[in-house]
Amino acid sequence: MEKLKVLLVDDHHMFLLGIQSIVSEDEMIEVVGEAYNGEEAYEKTKELRPDIVVMDLNMPVCDGLEALKRIKADMPEVRVIILTVNDREENLFEALRYGASGYLLKNILPQELNTFIHMVHRGESSLSGTMASKIFKYFCEHEEEMHYLGKAKDQKAIGVLTQREKEILQEVIHGATNREIAKNLFISENTVKNHIRNIMDKLHINNRVQVATYALQHGLLEHN
Repeated sequence: MEKLKVLLVDDHHMFLLGIQSIVSEDEMIEVVGEAYNGEEAYEKTKELRPDIVVMDLNMPVCDGLEALKRIKADMPEVRVIILTVNDREENLFEALRYGASGYLLKNILPQELNTFIHMVHRGESSLSGTMASKIFKYFCEHEEEMHYLGKAKDQKAIGVLTQREKEILQEVIHGATNREIAKNLFISENTVKNHIRNIMDKLHINNRVQVATYALQHGLLEHN
């Protein structure tokens, strides 16, 4: 089986070596390169075409958000995970808006990183627990505003999804994996995958994190 190609990006060399050591322990992952700032990250992504880029935010020359924006604009098939100490909500939301497939804090356990990388490769969301909580808290606190804006800006979106697709979205919002969704809704994992693919096609969105964020922003779902 072909290995999953990963590019690592961080301006702290010692930390980068540590991450490389952790990731390389997984026989199904190959570290194809390293970069030390956002500009290098963009150039190395163009050169190496990794499956996933794991990247810090605060870097010289070009920060992680700008590099993410450029990578996703020119190479949308490449999935990007932000791995940072920065837990500011505005950076989280900007990263998701620019197309990040995950947002992790550097205080995660070492063995969790490879799990998150595989989740993103499968098209699943990858968020540290505290960051997921920030998303839900923000939208719950701004629920009335989000519903108003959603109805004003995209009234048609409400009628685009089937009832089953909305049920699956509700599961996605709460961080459920495909297997958990299948179990909760008494359907197969393949059916879940097909539904999620259809949802992404209908909403013109390319990852699960963006799907959940879009759904909340546009009032497609009720909060529990």
